[in-house]
Amino acid sequence: MVRIIPMASTIGPSLSSFKFASASPRLFSFSLSSSSSSCTIPSRRLSLLHLGSAVPQSHYFGLRAAKLLRREANGMGVAAAGNAAQASTTATQENVLEWVKKDKRRMLHVVYRVGDLDRTIKFYTECLGMKLLRKRDIPEERYTNAFLGYGPEDSHFVIELTYNYGVDKYDIGTGFGHFGIAVEDVAKTVELVKAKGGKVTREPGPVKGGSTVIAFVEDPDGYKFELLERGPTPEPLCQVMLRVGDLDRSINFYEKAFGLELLRKRDNPEYKYTIAMMGYGPEDKNVVLELTYNYGVTEYDKGNAYAQIAIGTDDVYKTAEAIKLSGGKITREPGPLPGINTKITACLDPDGWKTVFVDNVDFLKELE
Repeated sequence: MVRIIPMASTIGPSLSSFKFASASPRLFSFSLSSSSSSCTIPSRRLSLLHLGSAVPQSHYFGLRAAKLLRREANGMGVAAAGNAAQASTTATQENVLEWVKKDKRRMLHVVYRVGDLDRTIKFYTECLGMKLLRKRDIPEERYTNAFLGYGPEDSHFVIELTYNYGVDKYDIGTGFGHFGIAVEDVAKTVELVKAKGGKVTREPGPVKGGSTVIAFVEDPDGYKFELLERGPTPEPLCQVMLRVGDLDRSINFYEKAFGLELLRKRDNPEYKYTIAMMGYGPEDKNVVLELTYNYGVTEYDKGNAYAQIAIGTDDVYKTAEAIKLSGGKITREPGPLPGINTKITACLDPDGWKTVFVDNVDFLKELE
């Protein structure tokens, strides 16, 4: 089924227990979940008239000219200072955006809600070949988390499932697309899914307009998984597909704010959609974010099931600054979580998709 080749750890992540409040049932997002002034200069001419001064008219105009020159000089000084400040700010912005490209980043896990945790774990382990990495129940907060994947959290992209007590159904919406899993034999995996009572929504066959063999299956909650036929890979859990309303805008944002690289872009006019693959390394060895633009569709319903992706960073403060400079919205200012001191920041992209950034060192400490 899924064959994994060893992959060295690049950073060490995984947070162990934070929660974020949400409007719908709670999701625990990480392992969780400038002034101006003015002055009025009294008119010297009025002062002189009031005093009945006998200053010659020519002398008065000389004074006036001198004053105008002084004002002009002062104005030039202020303008020069303003230009210097603007140049400094521009340089700082450029430094921050340049830093993003050098930051040590890796996608850590994807978070979403399910209605029956044990049922989902059974499907993922028996049909998709994942391993249950850890499970945590927090009865006082009425939720349970489970982490599943194809390797340790400090070196692999994994899934974080959240079960909220008493909530057995969620709305996936139309914006979330699917997860991708690389397998050596798609047909064999599909047969296994069928044997276990799973739902196959697309039988094995070449992808439209290409030669890669794929298939689509659904988990018990309706989340779609694309099975892609590939050789051994260090990262079998290889894709998260989200739909966006303006592809070029999204690519620009993710490049600048997240430091993601545009790996490839493909337009399919026959089927009226375009995709862009973005990641922190080659597509065959790393998880990628697949952005899909459907012709003429600018907005999607995000539902309340899918939550976010978590990404590791060396500096959550600079990360938040870069996100703001790139047009993103910070939903949690950077800083340590109370009682844990793990530093995080959270944001929304231009389409409203959420991402949480976690300090790399703190993430490793949490795993320990």
